[in-house]
Amino acid sequence: MELKIYIAAIVLFLLLIVIFRKTMIKTAPTFFVIFILISAAFVYDNLAVSQPASAVNQIKSWLSSPAKKASSFLGHSTAVIKIKEEALIDAPAVNQFPELPRGCEVTSLSMLLQDAGIPADKMTLAKEIKKNPEPYRIENGKIYFGHPNDGFAGDMYSFDNPGLGVYHKPVKELAEKYMPGLIDDLTGSDFKELKIHLSDGRPVWVIINTAYKQLSDDFFQTWHTPSGKIQITYKEHSVLITGYDREYVYFNDPLTGEKNKKAPIKDFEKAWVQMGRQAITYLPH
Repeated sequence: MELKIYIAAIVLFLLLIVIFRKTMIKTAPTFFVIFILISAAFVYDNLAVSQPASAVNQIKSWLSSPAKKASSFLGHSTAVIKIKEEALIDAPAVNQFPELPRGCEVTSLSMLLQDAGIPADKMTLAKEIKKNPEPYRIENGKIYFGHPNDGFAGDMYSFDNPGLGVYHKPVKELAEKYMPGLIDDLTGSDFKELKIHLSDGRPVWVIINTAYKQLSDDFFQTWHTPSGKIQITYKEHSVLITGYDREYVYFNDPLTGEKNKKAPIKDFEKAWVQMGRQAITYLPH
């Protein structure tokens, strides 16, 4: 059932109340039942489910997030996508070397955009990504540098100078230039949310570490940035997740250019959570 038909039914119901307000006092219960049936038909049709139990669960999921409920009217909802037992996407694989020793984030972004049909080159993205001008320095035993969410920190093109990388905010901003209104920032979500998009055939850009498992505290150091203190590890990395099954997560790794590389999914998830649950993907288009 189209949304406009549902809205028209509501308007008609209200008009009947106004026009026949005296009669409606007696017949209102009947009209109310009709209204509920129309609403139920609309919800059932839009959820496209065949099992009552599934319908209940989908309705709960749909109503739990106003943003998702609203986006479903625009054709962007992921709330009704069934999470598959396993998924694997044949996304383009790109190697960050030799040009971008620290360019894993923009290289992974180039893979994401290319999968969406956008011919995005890693070198062009490296030039366009927001840079953080804060210089690296050590004073009184404290490290001062830029925050990766304020732009790329340091030198992306060489290991000869201080540098690290960039986090999801500048990456999303750059991605939006190529796909306006179609980039979904999943940062802060549960790993299950990533599986929804992967089940729908859309890979997910993430921040992870090069070990693909949770790191001990001695791998981290404190940086003092204009945006506040932050815990940083030089093992910070970015990959494009392309799939999963019960045991493994699959990803395109810009370090080697390897397609559908795998790592134990539980270890990978813990590492992703440790790095701030950072993730973006694109919406259906």
